Amino acid sequence: MVISLTESYIDSLAPNAGAMKNGRDLVKKNSFPVLRITADGTLLFGECKGSGKDPYRCSVDFIQPNSPLSRCSCPSRQFPCKHTLGLMYACAMGKPFEQAEMPPDIAEKRDKSEKREEKKKEAEAAAANGASPAKRKVNRSTLTKKMKAQLDGLTLLEKLVLQTVQSGLGSLNKKSVQLFEEQAKELGNYYIPGVQAELRRLIGLLNEEENKEEVYTQAIQQLIRLHSLVKKGRSYLERRIADPDMPMETETALEELLGHAWQLAELKEYGRTKPSAELLQLSFLSYTDQAKGEYADAGWWADLQDGTIHATRHLRPFRAAKAIKEEDTVHAVVQTEELFQYPGELNARVRWEKNSYRDPNSQDYKTVKQFAAASYPDVIKQVKTVIKNPLADRNPVVLIAFTALERAGDGLVFRDAQGKPLPVSANVIETPVRAESLFPLLPAEELENQAALVMFQHDADSGRLSVQPMSIITDSRIVRLLY
Repeated sequence: MVISLTESYIDSLAPNAGAMKNGRDLVKKNSFPVLRITADGTLLFGECKGSGKDPYRCSVDFIQPNSPLSRCSCPSRQFPCKHTLGLMYACAMGKPFEQAEMPPDIAEKRDKSEKREEKKKEAEAAAANGASPAKRKVNRSTLTKKMKAQLDGLTLLEKLVLQTVQSGLGSLNKKSVQLFEEQAKELGNYYIPGVQAELRRLIGLLNEEENKEEVYTQAIQQLIRLHSLVKKGRSYLERRIADPDMPMETETALEELLGHAWQLAELKEYGRTKPSAELLQLSFLSYTDQAKGEYADAGWWADLQDGTIHATRHLRPFRAAKAIKEEDTVHAVVQTEELFQYPGELNARVRWEKNSYRDPNSQDYKTVKQFAAASYPDVIKQVKTVIKNPLADRNPVVLIAFTALERAGDGLVFRDAQGKPLPVSANVIETPVRAESLFPLLPAEELENQAALVMFQHDADSGRLSVQPMSIITDSRIVRLLY
């Protein structure tokens, strides 16, 4: 038998704890009257009793051992569903499977999948030999119509921003905020979900009841961001409408801010791929994005080849959160076959389809430390250049070296080799446990001559930059400070 399943491995495939329990319960209740396996052991299939008179037909295909494909006739939106999880648990628990021929419908699907894989390999081979990749076909008329609608949406937003600035934030009341909410809903008709989310961020600030002075400062910054998004978005869309063959913007995140969801084929077409990479996750955090209506599982990774700090974001819309598997902390080194890099500035988002894992070692940690920025004035200059752009990430993440983490006045500071300080803040990301309460628990040697992954914050009123420590990297381990 080719496949060798363990319950812990099946747990890792489940979208949530409920699906794990339900899958196991199906096995315990003997809900599988039919359990079958192909002679080569690459396909599990069978039938599971459901709520109706007809059983659900389910299967798990291991033709690609590291990426099993689950199929089920049930209406569940979870993937894998409890029936296919139960099928795998039955195998892991030693239930008897009858050897049988592969069902014709699955054989047909395999054949189509193999043909697609062959075409993909042919395209990759052609690209390796210098041939230009085939460009995707785009319906110009449909694209132009969409971009004109986006322009109309930006015009609607611009009127709202200008009216707000002219009347002043102090004049806003509940009726004004209600109008904002109606306008945000209206923007959903103009193909600019990114812009819509930015307006909702402003509404969220205006609904805050406490710390009005601080909220108004943040609201002003958000209005500046919205105005810049309107201005740059309009200029970009007008140029693309005038020249439909004009390439998409790939140096900044403008397309994504407008709401474009990049396809991997597009990233490949624009050359935003890397043949292979080794990535080590330095920090991980799950948070709720109310403005976009989704949960996000975010990771920050060091590229062991060049030290670049990449970000990953696994998004789970509120409406489908139960059906989508949550991401978790990764302690292994991820070795990707091909790394896709999204447009962006300092911490561009990445993604991969195929990868393998290996255990990290002390050399990996030392490699990360070697890439850490040694001069704080240089780091601050780099960060200031980024945040000058109103559309850039407000909280860039940087890997810094430090000789000491020490108390200065009422707070803490990192110090570089020249003794330059970098103030530590705890206000960037709200966490149940503050990082400074964890530092006394660490050995003294881990707070000297190490590296730290930090997230920057800019105080608009004082002009002061500070950082929140996300992790500390030593020669032997990564100390994660966000949970």
